[in-house]
Parts: sequence; structure tokens; C-alpha cells
Amino acid sequence: MTGLGVGIVGCGNIAETYLRLAPLYAAFEIHAVADIDMEAARSRAEAFSVRAMDVDDLLAASDIDIVVNLTVPSAHFDVSRGALEAGKHVYSEKPLVLELGEGEALRALAARQGLLVGSAPDTFLGGAHQAARHLIDEGGVGRITGGTCHVMGGGMEAWHPNPDFFFQPGGGPILDMGPYYVTNLIQLLGPVARVAAIGGRGFAERTIGSGPRAGETVPVTTPTTLHALLSFESGASVTLSASWDVRAHRHGPMELYGTGGTVYLPDPNFFGGVVETDRGGGPVPVSDDGHPFAVANETHGDRRQANYRGAGLADMASAIVKGRPHRCGLDLALHAVDVMTGILRSAEAGAFVAMTTTCTRPAPLSADEAARFLTANRQG
Repeated sequence: MTGLGVGIVGCGNIAETYLRLAPLYAAFEIHAVADIDMEAARSRAEAFSVRAMDVDDLLAASDIDIVVNLTVPSAHFDVSRGALEAGKHVYSEKPLVLELGEGEALRALAARQGLLVGSAPDTFLGGAHQAARHLIDEGGVGRITGGTCHVMGGGMEAWHPNPDFFFQPGGGPILDMGPYYVTNLIQLLGPVARVAAIGGRGFAERTIGSGPRAGETVPVTTPTTLHALLSFESGASVTLSASWDVRAHRHGPMELYGTGGTVYLPDPNFFGGVVETDRGGGPVPVSDDGHPFAVANETHGDRRQANYRGAGLADMASAIVKGRPHRCGLDLALHAVDVMTGILRSAEAGAFVAMTTTCTRPAPLSADEAARFLTANRQG
């Protein structure tokens, strides 16, 4: 198949990842990049042999079928809306939007234009999380009744040269890291019915630790610690602790408790890792069935890890051609936004918040179907 044409808007750190990994996939080809900072666009374009364009020209380009929106979260809605108005499909970095009303506006506009909207994260398509999905769907640990999730650390200011937006409304650990955890929970357990939370700020300001602004302080104006309870439509209840005020801890990323056993899952920010189940006799590894998105393909420090970011975009490009639903779809992304903004509202109000959206679980991604996304299987 011939890959659909992709243009990237936003040339920050994550753009390098999409550009570097794009050759893995058969369903799309990146032709151009754009940014309000043309020097940033030219730098990315030169490094990856694509065109550097201003945003308006990219949206008008005849060889661009899908716009990948990699701008800062506060700009996601405006950029995605502009792409849809220009007649382009949109795939956004997480979170899709910062308010439900913005997501509903994108839904209505996409429907009028006959276009698709997709959104990261796509890490739940990784081999580890698909192995857990298969185990749960097959009843390997019975009915899931509960679980715990922990995403906790000290924050980004020590290494990020411009960490301001992480500590402003629209940032914080729930909207920045929460999409990985909440989206994976939804694909494993289904939609959330209501949430409750408490939270606060560990520090009033943060000190930048690297780059030209090292030593400069950044005010913290959004919660940096949140403890949430997610009540699922299925009846399961899962606690989620998300914090940038923790220096060290011993919690695992995700555990799910079933009537017949427990599943231990790796960090949903990554595609691979070890999944284990314990039915009372000790942990046993769960096979990933040779899933290609579980294969370690990068070295980070002294670790090998699986990184297949762009898989959700490849699935969406294939869905456009074949006329089927895509897995990283708008309904899933918007429900995750509903959950995360509900957590923030609950922490502020001190009360349960009911979800106003729902979604169906995305289809599982088998090893064979994942393999057909890859360039080596372009003929498929």
C-alpha cells in the first residue's frame, strides 16, 4: 500500500521521536514539518529530509492527508480545528484537548467534514499491554474487581530547559502522565462511571536545573499531587496516585485484581515490559505471543526497550484507507479527558464527579495485525 501523506505541526522534543520512528510504518510517510518558530522547523526538516513550511502552507499542501498535532497542550484545540477546517485528518499528541467542550466541537467539525480525529497515547498497543488485554479478555484472572496505579516522581524541572507548562493549568501529572494510565485502564476494563480525588501542590515554585535558564524559578499553579478513585462501569474500582512531589517510592506502575488472581503490568508509558500473573502460587510471566511491538528496538542508557510511537498513527492511516474504526480514536481520547478533568474538578470540589462521556473499548491488536503495519510488510 502507498502511505498517506503526513505533516507535523510543532517541532519540539516529541517531533524528533515521530520523525525518527516513522520509517517503521508502511501506512504513512512524513512529508513536511511546521512550527511558529521557522528555525525549529528548518532544523527538524534538514535532519530528516522533509520540507519545512509555515503552518498555513502545510495545511494547504495537497500531499498532506493527516496533520499530526505536536504543539503544547494549550494549543491542541486551535491547531486541530484549523487542520479539520483545511480538510485534513488530525492525529494529536496527548491530551487531545484540555476541556470537554473543545473535544465535542472537534467531533462535530470532523463529522461535518467527513474526517477522522485520533490521539495519543498509543502505548497501549504495545505487546505487553496487549498481552494483558488478552489475559483479561480470556478470563485468566477472573473478573477484575479492583486495582492500583502509581506514576510518581520529582518533576521535570531538573532536566527540562523550559518546564513552565508542566506546572501551569493544563499541565500537572494528571494531564501530562495520566493519559497513559487512564487510556490503558479504559482499553483493559472499559469506560469509567465516576471519579473522586484529593490533591495539592508540594512546592509553590520550581527551580530550573539545566539549559540557559538554569537557576530561574517557575511558579506552580496547578496540583502536582493527586490521589484518585476511578469507579468503572464494569464495577471495578481502581486507585490512581499521580505526583511530581515524590523523591522515591517502591510502588509498581499498575496492578489489577481479579476474582481469580492478580495481573502486574509494566509502565504504560512504554510499549514493552514484563507482564506477570499471580493466582496465589507466585508471579508467572505472561507470554506476549511474539508481538512485534514488544520487541526491544532502542537502547536508553544501559537498558533496551520497545519504542513504537507512531503505531496509533499507522493504525489510523490504515483505517482511513480501509474504512474501519481506528483504535486511538476520538471517543476514547475524549473519555480519557473526561476522566482526567473530572479528577481535577473532584479534587477542587471535594465530591464525586460523574462522567458525561463514554466509549467502547478499542479493538485488541494482535501480533499478526501489528506486523502488517510495519514497513517490512508494506505489501500487506
